[in-house]
Amino acid sequence: MEGEGEEPGGHGGGGGGGGPPLRNLCCRELSLLEFPDRYVIRSVDPDAPDHAFSIGRSDGLVEPLFEDLSSLTPSRVSTIYGVLGIIRLIAGTYVLLITSRKEVGTHLNSSVFHVTSMRFLSCNGALKHSTSQEKRDEAYFMSLLRTIESTPGLYYSYERDLTLNLQRTCKLTEERMHKPLWKQADPRFIWNHSLMEELIENKLDAFTIPAIQGNILSFQSVQFTLKDSPARITLISRRCNRRLGTRMWRRGANLEGSTANFIETEQILEFEGYKSSFLQIRGSIPLLWEQIVDLSYKPRLNIINHDETPKVVERHFRDVMQRYGETIAIDLTDKEGDEGRLSDAFAAEMEKLPYCRYVPFDFHHTCAKGNFDNLQLLYDQIKENVESQGYLLINTDGEILIEQNGILRVNCVDCLDRTNVTQSYMARKSLNLQLQQMGAFSSSECISMYSDIYEKFKILWAEHGDEISLEYAGTHALKGDLVRYGRQTVGGMIKDGISALTRYYLNNFQDGIRQDALDLISGRYTISRSGPSPFQLNGFESLSYLPVASALIVGGLTMTTFTLNQVGRGTQHFISSVLWAGLTAGVVALVKANGKQFCSRPRLCSLL
Repeated sequence: MEGEGEEPGGHGGGGGGGGPPLRNLCCRELSLLEFPDRYVIRSVDPDAPDHAFSIGRSDGLVEPLFEDLSSLTPSRVSTIYGVLGIIRLIAGTYVLLITSRKEVGTHLNSSVFHVTSMRFLSCNGALKHSTSQEKRDEAYFMSLLRTIESTPGLYYSYERDLTLNLQRTCKLTEERMHKPLWKQADPRFIWNHSLMEELIENKLDAFTIPAIQGNILSFQSVQFTLKDSPARITLISRRCNRRLGTRMWRRGANLEGSTANFIETEQILEFEGYKSSFLQIRGSIPLLWEQIVDLSYKPRLNIINHDETPKVVERHFRDVMQRYGETIAIDLTDKEGDEGRLSDAFAAEMEKLPYCRYVPFDFHHTCAKGNFDNLQLLYDQIKENVESQGYLLINTDGEILIEQNGILRVNCVDCLDRTNVTQSYMARKSLNLQLQQMGAFSSSECISMYSDIYEKFKILWAEHGDEISLEYAGTHALKGDLVRYGRQTVGGMIKDGISALTRYYLNNFQDGIRQDALDLISGRYTISRSGPSPFQLNGFESLSYLPVASALIVGGLTMTTFTLNQVGRGTQHFISSVLWAGLTAGVVALVKANGKQFCSRPRLCSLL
């Protein structure tokens, strides 16, 4: 289906300073030793002993370490579980450490870990020699790093590359399998791709762990018994790092054709020694468009008129076809309003691409009132393509019996809620075909006939959708009930309402900062000591006016209500009521007219 991905830049190198090459094994447990002039990170993994490197506390100099440290006494020793990378700011160097982890299962017989906490180690002793403006800029950059420390959904393995789907993994050459993990990996799906560069340059392969997030990996699995035989379904989602961002500040495509919220989702089935895999992808509509927050609940969609638009769409789908084969683009957006205009523009561009099939499906209209079963109407349109594209099937001897030779690309506006419902439906249809092929089902049987297994399957996909949504929108997915129960419940509607309000708050007042943090650690923004500070702001953005405006509105409404209650006591109270009401109305009008200026906006990079 897909050729080997390009490798990240940098040198290959051996297994790190002071030890033999480790091939594809990373150090599983490390000690952090603190000395007055440097930090030392040393392996205490019995399978990878004597590997260490140091970082200068003042200059941030990174060096493989060969010297014997037994005669030195560190001021503090702590246990860490990995190094995710290094970033240099204006005056300091910061090392991202995994401080706690949780084993969540295995993938291809290798343990998979979830990052439960991490922190940046500060090596910024030189900051005291910086100018006051540089200190202020460094402080803001450091606040962005603290935002990154709470990044959800990061997963990794010390011995297995998680960025490659099963079909690509089966086709790895023996030579490539013995390379360090970062060299095996698909750079599109390495969350810490930019952060690893300095480790790679210093040939610290034993410490270079490619992490993936449901912001490159969402690792979920469920085990069950089917006709007296154990079976397991695993969902792995890998988020692309080429247009990494938050829900409202990364929409559509960039000029290279990379789209926001692009995720490869793989459903793996293991049954009686057989393995099968079904891939789908999602991604924002690959046009140039934006949806700038302005305090309204649903900001207007704006399609950017650009001469490059046809080339952007073509670049995107050429890349998808080269990697996955025949492509079916399923567009779930509404056919009215702003979404309708966006959908029409998408359809017009897709008419120029005869090698891709475009399938519009108005999810909200067709599946109104939670009528989830109407997705069968969509499946009927593409059934022949889905069955011909197939899935990967591997027998008990590890031989490939069937290969997947195409892909379903699903999108709505956010590529979250509607997309997750639809992908779970398509995954269920493929799962039925796989179990029939393996002989577990007859041609008339399907997973929905086994209620206990079917419930686990639906919960698996619902939790998967929640994790992907948390990483992009900051809340659990909406319409989770449709996946869990096939209908909406009162409790689910209340939960959706709370999530919708939370999304509104995060989109308007938090995500600008979060976008800056992602642009910083992904390497999209390059720090430079020369030139003006990126944080010398103007106009409304120079201060946080929203708390002041909110206080004036609330105070104005309170005083208006109070004086209205006193109107009967004289003309003066009536005039006061009019003045307070006028002031409140004026402030409301000012906030509404300048809504964009009151919202949290990214400061480091442009939208495209």
